[in-house]
Amino acid sequence: MGTLTNRSLGISEFVARWSNREGGQERANYSLFLTELCDVLGLAHPDPASATHELNDYVFERRVERRMVDDRSEVGRIDLYKRGHFILEAKQSRQRSGFEATATGQKDLFNSNAGRAHAAELDAIDHLMIQARRQAERYAAALPADHPYPPFLIVCDVGRVFELYADFSGNGRHYAQFPDANTFRIQLADLEDPEKRNLLRNVWEAPFTLDPAQQTAKVTREIAGRLATISKALEGRGFEPRQVAIFLMRCLFTMFVEDVGLLRKKGFTDLLDRCLDDPRRFTFEINDLWKNMDQGGYSPGIGERLLRFNGKLFKSATALPLTVDEIQLLRDASDADWCDLEPAIFGTLFEQALDASERRRLGAHYTPRAYVERVVNATIIEPLTQDWIEYQSAAERALRSGMRTAAIREIEDFLKHLSSVRVLDPACGTGNFLYVALRRMKQLEGEVLKQLHDIGGDEVVAEAENLTVKPEQFFGMELNGRAVEIAELVLWIGYIQWHMRTRTTVPPEPVIGSADHVQEKDALLTWADYPNRHLKRDRLGRPVSDQRGNEIYAFPNASRPDWPMADFIVGNPPFIGGKDIRGRLLGGYAEALWKANPQINPSADFVMYWWDRAAELLVQKGSRLRRFGFVTTNSITQVFQRRVLERHLTSQSPVSLLLAIPDHPWTKATKDAAAVRIAISVAAAGEHKGTLRQVVSEGALDTDEPKIVFIEKSGIINADLTIGADVTKATSLTANAGLCSPGMKLHGDGFIINRDKAIELGLGRLPGLERHIREYRNGRDLAARPRNVMVIDFFGLNAASVRQTYPQAYQHLLETVKPERDRNNRASYREKWWQFGEPRREIRPALDGIERYIATVETSKHRIFQFLDAEVMPDNMLVTIASDDAFHLGVLSSLPHVLWALRAGGRQGVGNDPRYSKSRCFEPFPLPDTTTTLRAKIVSLAEELDATRKLVLAENSDLTLTGIYNMLDAARSGSSLTSKERELHRRGRILILKDLHEQIDQAVMQAYGWATTLTEDEILERLVDLNLQRASEERRGLIRWLRPEYQIEKMGPLAHRADRIQSLATARPANPKPRFSDERKVQAAQVLALLNRNQSPLTAIEIAKEFRDSSQIGPQIQEVLASLNRLGDVETFDNGRSYIRAAS
Repeated sequence: MGTLTNRSLGISEFVARWSNREGGQERANYSLFLTELCDVLGLAHPDPASATHELNDYVFERRVERRMVDDRSEVGRIDLYKRGHFILEAKQSRQRSGFEATATGQKDLFNSNAGRAHAAELDAIDHLMIQARRQAERYAAALPADHPYPPFLIVCDVGRVFELYADFSGNGRHYAQFPDANTFRIQLADLEDPEKRNLLRNVWEAPFTLDPAQQTAKVTREIAGRLATISKALEGRGFEPRQVAIFLMRCLFTMFVEDVGLLRKKGFTDLLDRCLDDPRRFTFEINDLWKNMDQGGYSPGIGERLLRFNGKLFKSATALPLTVDEIQLLRDASDADWCDLEPAIFGTLFEQALDASERRRLGAHYTPRAYVERVVNATIIEPLTQDWIEYQSAAERALRSGMRTAAIREIEDFLKHLSSVRVLDPACGTGNFLYVALRRMKQLEGEVLKQLHDIGGDEVVAEAENLTVKPEQFFGMELNGRAVEIAELVLWIGYIQWHMRTRTTVPPEPVIGSADHVQEKDALLTWADYPNRHLKRDRLGRPVSDQRGNEIYAFPNASRPDWPMADFIVGNPPFIGGKDIRGRLLGGYAEALWKANPQINPSADFVMYWWDRAAELLVQKGSRLRRFGFVTTNSITQVFQRRVLERHLTSQSPVSLLLAIPDHPWTKATKDAAAVRIAISVAAAGEHKGTLRQVVSEGALDTDEPKIVFIEKSGIINADLTIGADVTKATSLTANAGLCSPGMKLHGDGFIINRDKAIELGLGRLPGLERHIREYRNGRDLAARPRNVMVIDFFGLNAASVRQTYPQAYQHLLETVKPERDRNNRASYREKWWQFGEPRREIRPALDGIERYIATVETSKHRIFQFLDAEVMPDNMLVTIASDDAFHLGVLSSLPHVLWALRAGGRQGVGNDPRYSKSRCFEPFPLPDTTTTLRAKIVSLAEELDATRKLVLAENSDLTLTGIYNMLDAARSGSSLTSKERELHRRGRILILKDLHEQIDQAVMQAYGWATTLTEDEILERLVDLNLQRASEERRGLIRWLRPEYQIEKMGPLAHRADRIQSLATARPANPKPRFSDERKVQAAQVLALLNRNQSPLTAIEIAKEFRDSSQIGPQIQEVLASLNRLGDVETFDNGRSYIRAAS
C-alpha cells in the first residue's frame, strides 16, 4: 500500500524548510508537508484517491459520511487517513473553501463558524488545534462500519508540531495524550531525534507495537515470577508468609522508585551488590535505608538525601536476614525494568506470587486492562470529561473577554474538582479497577495542565502543585487483608508513575499517604460485634454443623454496612451464582445475607447485592454518587438478576442504564482462566438514553489484550439489557398458567438406570412398576441422540409402600441415593430420599390425561420445540408445556415466539446459548386468537414439521437435531455447500424443513393479523402491546385459556380475585422552569444538558425558553454556544443560527 519515491531531502533540510512558516497557508501546504515527511521517514506516500471510496485505505482527503437524526447525510474529508492506523487532521488556520456539492445539499461534516477567528482573540487556548482533535474524533466515529477505530489520532500544525492521541481499546471513545502529557507533542525540531522519528514511523506502519500493554504485561509477569521464587525460598526457611509479603512489598517499592528516578540511579542495586560481598550488612543497610525513606533524610547506603516517602509501608520497617542466594535473587529482580510495571494486573499476579497454593496458577485470574477501562471510561471519565468541557468553555470565554486571571481560576477550579473526586470499589481485590481509575484521571489531569500551561506558563502550573489526583481519593473494601495491602501498594506505584508522566517535578512530600482508604471490610454484611465471628451453638452449648460437617456461624443483628461516600463506584464483584451462595460462603452467612436483603430473591447471583446497593445509593437523598459500573456474569439478563434491575429502572426515583454490554467474552490468557462470559453495565440516576454494545467479533482471547469489536445502538436500555421493545414490561398471563414447568430435578444419580437394570429391579415382572420406571430424556438426549436410559419415580408413595411393593428398587435407591441425600442441607431432601428432589408437583396433573406434551431444551443454540410421548419423563434441563395441541407447537415454533424467547430469555454460560424461561418466555407470551381455518392450517404444518424431524432422525443414525438445525441455518444464509454437505442436506430434508418453517411463520403472522414485512423490533413491540392488552382483559374477566378443560377447573376460581383491582395513575405536577446560572461553568453545563437531550439543532432562543426570564438570557446563551463551537463540542450547519451536540 502506497508508493515510495524521492528521499533526497535530509531531515535537517526538511526541518529548516518548514520551520516558522506563517501567513495562513497551512491548509494549502499540508499535503506537500506530509508527503515530504513520508520521504524523510522512509515511508510510502499515500495512494491516489479512488472515486469508489472502498479502496481508499491510505489517502489524502478520505471521504466519510454521517447520517444525521433527520436523515440528512453530512459529508466530510479526513486530511490523511490510513486504515487501522491513524487519522491525521491538520490545524485549520482559515475556513475551508466551501461545501462539497451533493444532490442533497450535503455540507462539510464539521464546517462551522469556528474558522472565522476574531483578530483580537488570544492564542492561549489554541482553538484550532482543539477543534482539529475533536474533528478527528468525530471522523473516527463516522468511518464505515467495517473500518476499525484507528489506534491513533494525529493533530498537525503544519511546520510547527504534531500532537499524538491514542486509544488501543478499539472503542474509539477515549483518545488520550500519547505517551503522556509531557511528551505527546512532537515539535518539528524534535524530528532531528532518531527516537522521535522512529515513534512516528511506528504510528504510520505498526501502531499496535506502541501499545504499552503489549510490553508491560510481559514485563509484569516476569517480575511476578521472580518474586514468587523469592517468596518460596523465604517461606522454605520458616518465615511467616505475612512477614515475607510485607518485606517483598517494601523491596518492590524501593526498586520501583529507584527506576523512576526518586532514588539515585542504581542506588539500591549497588547496595545489594555490596551485601552480596558481605551478607551480614544486609539487614543493617536495608533497615537504615527504609528508615530514611520513611522520615526523609540522608541515606549513607544510597549516598544522597532521600525524599520523605512516609505512608504506612515503611513504618517500623524491618528487613529479613537473607542468605547470599536470596540476596542474589533480589539482586536479579532489581535488573527488571520497574518503570514498565503494569499496576492494572500486577496486584493480582503479586498476590498469587505470595500464595503457595496459587503460584502454580500465576496469572490465572485477573480482569484484563481493556475490560476494566471499558467500565472506568463509561462510569468515571465520560462525566469528568463533560465537566472539563464546561470549565474549559468558561475559561475560553473569560480569555475572550480579556480576563486571563479569571481563565486561570476556571482551570484551577477544575483541578480542585478533579482532586476532590472520590472513587469506590466495594470488592476491590488487589486494586486494579482503582488503579485504572487513577491512571485515567491522571491522564485527564495532564490534559488540563497542558491547558493551564498554555495560558499561564510554568509559574502557574507550579502553583497548582497540590491540585493533583492522589491515591487517597480511591476507596476500596475487601475481605482479604493481604489484598488490601497490595491494593494500596498498587495505587502508590500508579500515582508515582503518572505523576512523573504529567508533571515536571517530583511528587510533593510526603510522597505516599497513610490514610486507610482501602479497608479490610465486608461490603455486604455487618453484625453486632463485627468483625468477630462466633459459632452457632445448640441448647447444650455444642457447635452446630450442617449436614456436610461444616460449622455454622451466628451473625447477630445482621444488616448492610455503610459504604464510603463516593462520586463513582466501579468493580468486579465475585462470580458466584445464586444456587452456589450457600455452598461457597461461610456457614450461616447466606441466611444472614438474605435476611438483611429481603428485597432480593435468594436465587439471585451474588453480584446483584452490590448492584442493588449501588442503585439505592444513586437515588438516596443527599448522595454524591453520580454513576456506578460493574462487571458481572452475563446471567445478569436472567430472571432473578433482571428483577433487581427492574425494581430500580421502574421505581418512582428511577435509575437508567447508560452503557450495557450484555454478552462479552472473558479472557483465556491462561489455561486456568474462568470459563464464563460477562456483562458490563453502567448506571446513573434519572431517565436517560444509553448505549448498547453488542459483540460482533472477538479474538486474541488468549492474550493480555483481547480484540473485541462492537456494534452500537442508542436508546432507552431495558432491564434485560436490550433497546427497543421492552419485553420486561410484559406480565404473566392467567391464560398460560399451570401448563409450563422445568422437568424433574433428581438430586441423586442412582435414580437413572439402563433397561437391563430396570428388568433386574422387576420391570415387566412386578405389576404396576411400569408406572414408576419410565423412559427419561434430558437436553442432550433431544439435541443429540438419546442415551436410552430410564428413571425410577416413586412420587406419591411413602417409603414403607415402596419397600413392601418394590423391594429390589427400594434396595437400589437405599444403596445409590440415600447416602448422598443424607448429606444434603435440605430437610425435605433428606426425609424423602426415595423421591426426586424436585418432583414438580405442579405440572404432573397437567401431564395426566394427555398422550404427548411439548418440550424444548432449556439452554440451547437453537430454539426447537417438539412433541414427546407422555410416557417419557423430562429432566430438569427440559422445559415442558403440558399441551398436546399442534396449534400450540406451531405458534411456539414460529418466528414471533422464537424472537420473543431470544429477547425475554436472554443467554447463559460460556457457550452464550439462548435460555428458555417459563416465567419470562412462556407465561407472558400472548398466543394469537385466530380463525378456525388458520388454526387448522397451523396444526397441519406443525404436525408435518414434528413428524418430518422424527422420521429424519429415525432414518439417519448419524444425524442429530442440533446438526439438522445447523444445516438449516446454513441453508437460510445461502452458504455454498460441499458435495458431502449437499448429501447431508438431502438426507436431512433441510429444504423441506426450511419450507415448513417459512409456511408456519407466515401462517402465524397472518393469525396475529400482521404483515410479514414487519421488522423484528416491530414484532416484539406488538407482542408487548398485545400482552398488556390481554392482561387488561384478564383483569376484567376475559381469559383466553390455552387448555380450558383443564385450567378452568384448576385455576378458574383463583383467576378472578384481586387482579380485577386496578391502581390509579397519579399525574405528576409540571416542574417549574429553572433559572439560568450566572456562573460560566454552570451555564455551559445547562446548555450542554439541553443539547444532549435533543437530537435536532436548537437555537439560542429555543434554549432560552427552557429557563425563567427567557427574554433576557438569549445573548448569554448565544455566547456559550459560540464558545462550545469554537472548542469543537457543538456543531452548527446554518452559520451559527442553531447548534447540535457534536457527535462522539
